[in-house]
Amino acid sequence: MQKKRESLRASIIESIKGRKRPQSYSTGKTHPTGTLIASYNVHKCVGTDGRFDPERISRVIHEIDADVMALQEADSRFGERTGLLDLHRLERETGLVPVPVSGALKAHGWHGNVILFKQGKLRDVHQANLPGLEPRGALIAEIELARGGTLRVIAAHLGLLRRSRAQQARMIIDLMNSRGEKTPTILLGDLNEWRLGDRSSLNTFQSAFGPLPAAVPSFPAGLPMLALDRIMANRRGLVSTVEVHASPLARIASDHLPIKAMVSLEAAHAEIADEEPSQKSAGGLS
Repeated sequence: MQKKRESLRASIIESIKGRKRPQSYSTGKTHPTGTLIASYNVHKCVGTDGRFDPERISRVIHEIDADVMALQEADSRFGERTGLLDLHRLERETGLVPVPVSGALKAHGWHGNVILFKQGKLRDVHQANLPGLEPRGALIAEIELARGGTLRVIAAHLGLLRRSRAQQARMIIDLMNSRGEKTPTILLGDLNEWRLGDRSSLNTFQSAFGPLPAAVPSFPAGLPMLALDRIMANRRGLVSTVEVHASPLARIASDHLPIKAMVSLEAAHAEIADEEPSQKSAGGLS
C-alpha cells in the first residue's frame, strides 16, 4: 500500500511539473474534417459539488456535440443498475442513438458503459465481462460512419486494482484479435491507469495500438493531474491529438473531464498507402 501511495504521489508531482492549461473548448456544430469521438466518465451524474444532476451531464454532452461518444458510470452502481440519463431526450435533441445492449432491463449500458452515435449504421455489437474483483465490462460496436467506412469502437472502464487492470487489458486485446485487426479500431474510456513503465497495464495495449499517445490529464475535473481517460487507435493517422473538454460546466458536472479527438479514416488509409512502398522496397533489399 505504501508503494502504491508513493507511485501515485510521484505521478501527480510529475504531472504538475509538465502540466499545461487544458485546451480551450469549442461548441461548434460542424466537423468538416472528420468524425468527432469523445469519452466521458459521468460519475453517476454526481458533480464535484456533490450534487446529483443528470441535466448538467446532458448539457456537457450537448457542448461536445460528438458524432460517437462513450460514457462510463452512466448507470446506478447497485441493485438493478438503473440508467441515470434521459437518453430519449438526448436522442431527440442531439441525434445521438444509444447502442443497444442485451440483458439490461433498466440500465443504459453494459456495466455502466454506453456508446452513443449519430448519422451512421450499427453493424455489430458485442458485450464482454472483464475479469477482476469488481464487476467491469467492455462494449464493442462496429459502426458504418455517415462519412463512409466502418469504425470499431471499444468502450471500457477498467478496475481500480492493478492486477485486475492487467487482466482486463489482456482480455481486451484478445477480443480485438479474435475479431480481426484489419478494421480501424478506437479504444476509449476510463482506463484508471496513472502509472507508466513496466508495471502499467497501458503497456499491454501497445501490441495492438502502438506507442501510446501523449497523456492528457482529465482527473480530477477541477484541477486535472492524472490521465485516467484515454483514446487510442490501431492505425497511425486515425485520430488527431486528444484534448480535454474543459468548459466551466464540465469542471463541476463530474469528477472527470471529457476527452475528445477527431477521427479520419481517410488519413489512416493514406498512412498505410505511404508505408507500403517502403515496405516493398525493404523487402526487395533483403
